[in-house]
Amino acid sequence: MLMDRYMDWIYRWRFLIVIVSLALVLLAAYGGRDHQKNFKTDYRNFFSEENPQLLAFEELQNVYSKNDNLLIAIEPLSGDVFQPKVLELLEKLSYPNGDLSAWRIPHAARVDSIANFQNTYAEEDDLIVEDLVQNAMGLSEEKIAEIRKIAISEPLLKNRLVTEKSNITAVNIRIELPGKSNQEVIDIASYARDLAEKIRLQYPEVKVYLSGLVMLNNAFPEASKKDWGSLVPLMFLAIAIVMGFLLRSVSGTITTVIIIFFCIMAAMGTAGWLQWWLTAPSASSPIIIMTLAVADCVHILVSMFALMRDGMQKREALTESMRINMRPVFLTSLTTIIGFMGLNFSDAPPFRDLGNITAIGVAYAYVLSVTFLPAMMLILPVKVVHEKAHGSNHMEWLAEFVIRRHKQIIIFMGVFIVVLASFIPRIELNDEFIKYFDKTVEFRVHTDVVTDNLTGIYEIQYSLESGEPGGINNPAYLEKVERFAQWYRSRLMLYM
Repeated sequence: MLMDRYMDWIYRWRFLIVIVSLALVLLAAYGGRDHQKNFKTDYRNFFSEENPQLLAFEELQNVYSKNDNLLIAIEPLSGDVFQPKVLELLEKLSYPNGDLSAWRIPHAARVDSIANFQNTYAEEDDLIVEDLVQNAMGLSEEKIAEIRKIAISEPLLKNRLVTEKSNITAVNIRIELPGKSNQEVIDIASYARDLAEKIRLQYPEVKVYLSGLVMLNNAFPEASKKDWGSLVPLMFLAIAIVMGFLLRSVSGTITTVIIIFFCIMAAMGTAGWLQWWLTAPSASSPIIIMTLAVADCVHILVSMFALMRDGMQKREALTESMRINMRPVFLTSLTTIIGFMGLNFSDAPPFRDLGNITAIGVAYAYVLSVTFLPAMMLILPVKVVHEKAHGSNHMEWLAEFVIRRHKQIIIFMGVFIVVLASFIPRIELNDEFIKYFDKTVEFRVHTDVVTDNLTGIYEIQYSLESGEPGGINNPAYLEKVERFAQWYRSRLMLYM
């Protein structure tokens, strides 16, 4: 028979198959050598190039300026921002000189705080424009009270750079990213953290929080690398323990773990050869591949060991297991690949990459399961107890129960499915980047504090054209802008 001839070929070339499989996997995996450099850190990557919202956003930034920012929030332990030491810190952060200057952050284009806010007031016939805070340590209580009054009543500052309760203030740094390398975001985040540590050492009476779009961009690769360093090894360990317990075979467990490792390496390496950028969603593909790859091995090995326990020899049992499982494993792999390839219809490129990388991993899993797996099992020693598996009696009881009660089971499961389906309307479609991260992630913790007290990282921006050169100075245009602003504020009040 065809399967007998195939297994004879596997047996004849088993050592060569193992060597060739290893060589091909290493060749494929070599393509992923630069994945750390090819990690996309820009939230814009979640939108396709033809996305209308992204196009409008890019057009807005081309006309005005980029809105990438880093926000340093300062929370005094005393609960009051308006005290000399805190105001002195804000001065140091807001001006170019000194080791605490936020202007030294890579690619910083502007720094704003209550300290360097351009306060404007009239003095007789003169219009005075000056920094709101000057020489903080020499300010009197009356002057500080005046600064407080101005800051918490100014719309450009209130609940943006200082809370109405005066318990938290912030320094906003606008960043102009050249966009030449992903290292730019990493360097900015690293410098900001070093700066925050300097602040904590020199001003132990304050807490420091880092937020903003730059920190968001940096959080994605950091979270993914953390998962690779913790979740993936834990998954390997869990799979090895469960496989060892269920199969009761050292050789079967070792071979399965090797195949899973090969599939991940080959899939990620292939993505590298195809020059696909890694993002937070696509970086999670190894965990998905791991889950799917183990299924192919389990089908073949469980059948093989069951046949061996019934008295078959290893080679005969492996051949019969391959005959039983070749088609089901192929169909399962094919339908899984088709399902993940369906993600190519997503408008978000990272989810397309996730689907494609996972599909490639599943394909590798199938190929290795029908070549490398039987070759390894023919090489490695396999010992089983020649007796009926302990689980057989339970499975026979379950099968008889289902056959005997099939009508009642169909009715029960039908009702159960309808009840569960009734909860579908409770699902909320909510795509908030901040909530992608667990509350143990530093960025999430800091941003939650900033959002609860000041403002979030999300903005709505409008570009209002006048329709004529210099038209923004036209009184009629300015009147329309004011009416729009008043209308918009009234709409916002409905949701507050």
